[in-house]
Amino acid sequence: MLRYGWTILVSLLFSLNAFADDHETGESGDGMQAEEPKAESVTTEHSVRIDGRTIRYTATAGLMPIRNDDKKAIGLFGYTAYFKQGVEDPSTRPILFAYNGGPGSASIWLHMGVLGPRIIPVNDTEVTGPAPYGAVNNEHSILDVADLVMMDPVGTGYAILAGEGKPEDFWGVDPDIAAASQFISRFITDNNRWQSPKFVLGESYGGVRTGGVAYRLLDKYGMGLNGVILVSPFMDAAAARDRFAMDLPHALYLPTLAATAWYHNAIADRPDDLEAFVDEVERFALEEYSPALLKGTSLPADERAAVIRKLSAYTGLSETYWDHANLRVAHFAFTQELLRDEDVVVGRVDSRFKGRSLNRTAETMQYDPFGASVGPAFKAGFMHYLTNDLGFKQDDRDYVVSGGLWSNWDWLHTLPSGQQTLITNTAIDLATTMTLYPPMKVLVQQGYFDLATPHFVWEYVLSHMDLDEEQLSRITTEMYESGHMMYVHPPSLLKYKQDLARFITENDGID
Repeated sequence: MLRYGWTILVSLLFSLNAFADDHETGESGDGMQAEEPKAESVTTEHSVRIDGRTIRYTATAGLMPIRNDDKKAIGLFGYTAYFKQGVEDPSTRPILFAYNGGPGSASIWLHMGVLGPRIIPVNDTEVTGPAPYGAVNNEHSILDVADLVMMDPVGTGYAILAGEGKPEDFWGVDPDIAAASQFISRFITDNNRWQSPKFVLGESYGGVRTGGVAYRLLDKYGMGLNGVILVSPFMDAAAARDRFAMDLPHALYLPTLAATAWYHNAIADRPDDLEAFVDEVERFALEEYSPALLKGTSLPADERAAVIRKLSAYTGLSETYWDHANLRVAHFAFTQELLRDEDVVVGRVDSRFKGRSLNRTAETMQYDPFGASVGPAFKAGFMHYLTNDLGFKQDDRDYVVSGGLWSNWDWLHTLPSGQQTLITNTAIDLATTMTLYPPMKVLVQQGYFDLATPHFVWEYVLSHMDLDEEQLSRITTEMYESGHMMYVHPPSLLKYKQDLARFITENDGID
């Protein structure tokens, strides 16, 4: 998930210390050179029912070595691959590579939430639990349309630094892009899938990764993708962080603050139509709120008062609160403030969720009710599935669901032009790829109630990618009445599958 999104999933943070000391030095504990890591995998056979049809498939869970320029293995990249059985010509079968974000998140959310053949049932907007948690047949899996490879970058899942690998080899924008691209290219080659229609899907920080991966695959490996899918994407750091004294993110977050207040009936004269309401707030954000923010202390008192009245009406927060916040309320504060009088905090990753506040006087949220509601079910259900159904486990370490990699992440990024920037924005890489390889299409999937990566941020990013009309026609955006992981909402799960399947089949290049 997004850099800050999962720090609040306290129950899901797992220590990386088990492998840090030995593998960061590339030496064993006795000072000897570390042993060359080797690939390992387990393959099993299964079936799934999708749309009334039984699909038989193989599942391969494993670890693949990632190598440096000297061809020495420096890490083990994790994956679970699902291949439909009985396919005579794999070149006619699309293949989808997918991952979550973080940075530092394993892929279990997409894996067990929507894409894979098994799914973890959760209670939408309510706490799921207690154990036992079961993985059940996923009738919305994408396996009826494409083969699937779920990816766990180094530092997530069971994927670790190895051999002579060091943190700087993987834990930064560009090293992460390089490792993911190498894995995809190697997997395609090892499995003889160069002719297959190829798609890459990334969620949250996976948007940063995907923008870079699409370009690197084309530039370094000569691999043109049929399409990329951005799920709740984080791509432009300057537009998507409302805590660092920048005006732009406040304007871009406002429509989601308003949608959240609408959902929780926290505004007066609440309209019935969510989409129309959000459109109205978006116009206000562009035409009135943004100019007011830019004027700073030069904003006339009457204009300031008028803007504050609308901010209060749209978000349910008092005029006094907006005034004291100098017209700038960060979403971390909003989640704590919206229902403070009810002793309730609303979710960040999915603001439809709510839970009892840990501190009624706190100025910012102390935890995310969304993560607390669904996280334990995903972890327990997936671990049982991975160990018992797929037969894959590692006795010497924990499976890292959401580690702390982001805290030391290297945000330096080299753009396709060669320019280096600390303000990460791989939408530029994506736009460059679309120019260099016109066949590639893009699908973006966003939730109205996502305060981790708000939909209006994406709309801003899209409008600033410097694409012409034809290029813009190759990008499709779908909206869902749910949050960051829109697929935990049953109606959105159905729409998600339909949208994704249609995108793949329309762009697989097969008549």
